[in-house]
Amino acid sequence: MVHTTILAVEKALGTSITIPLEMLSAANDIARARKQRNKIIAIDITGPESGSIKLSGDLLIQCNKRLNEITRTDLIFVPGIWGNPKAAVKRHPDLVTWLQDQYCNGATICSIVTGSYFLAEAGLLDEKAATTHWRFFDQFENLFPSVKLQRKRFITCADRLYCTGSVNAARDIMSHFVEQYYGAEIASEVSRHFTHELKRSYESLLLNKDQHSTHHDEEIIKIQEWLQDHYSNSIQMAEVARQFKLGVRSLNRRFKAATNKTPLEYLQELRVNNAKALLKQSNLIVSEISYKVGYQDASYFTGLFKKLNSVTPNEYRSLVRNKLFAAETEPEDVLDHPGP
Repeated sequence: MVHTTILAVEKALGTSITIPLEMLSAANDIARARKQRNKIIAIDITGPESGSIKLSGDLLIQCNKRLNEITRTDLIFVPGIWGNPKAAVKRHPDLVTWLQDQYCNGATICSIVTGSYFLAEAGLLDEKAATTHWRFFDQFENLFPSVKLQRKRFITCADRLYCTGSVNAARDIMSHFVEQYYGAEIASEVSRHFTHELKRSYESLLLNKDQHSTHHDEEIIKIQEWLQDHYSNSIQMAEVARQFKLGVRSLNRRFKAATNKTPLEYLQELRVNNAKALLKQSNLIVSEISYKVGYQDASYFTGLFKKLNSVTPNEYRSLVRNKLFAAETEPEDVLDHPGP
């Protein structure tokens, strides 16, 4: 059985503990209801001492085990801290040492917002990409200069170490972990209840396996970010290569090696994904959406959309809105009646 440890310390943000706890517990309930008990995960809430711990907002949470009682675990969640995280880290050197030991034993560790301070203090993030809450970017960078702080990312992943830059991103990362441990069907069910979406909410570069996005080519990451900011403009890859002081061949080769896509394929998917959001959320006609995502020729856009999605833009809009309506009107389900 997979074992998960959710850490709790004084003044921790309650949501950085309850989001992992509730989403994993929901996945366990669904697995039980579907007679898939082999997927159930053991969950411990663990602190420096057993008993109640006062979180932010004077919320009390009960720890069922002390830190020294957990000798080995598979997945760890490190909460964010309300207030200055630097002081909290200094109060818990035992937690820092414990994280070092667990990572050496093969554990995957996920920090929520300023929980990344504990990982950095442990030296686990040295020379690795990481993020934290925007308010503490400068302090974090000064304290931990060996960490490759990513100010523009809400989620980072490097060698079994995940960091999130916001509490909202915690839901997204949890969708990823639920899919990893429980499978796509249970993950979809959990995500629909917690994110009010029809599919996994997190489609970032960092966790989409199809995009080979766990790469660490910082120059290509910068180009990806630039394309995300400018996808609606007219873009020539020769100009992109020149802007980033690369040859066109070098750009194509490095981009393909990092993402398993050419820059053009990446741009096309980026534009089509943004078009899908507009089809779902707006009443703009297809030609208007085509223009907004960077295509002057609506016929070309429609053909590309169908090539990538097997349906036309209008067919996609009808399908997704019908599903949304069905989800909104669906009667009580397994989370309300989890069964034995």
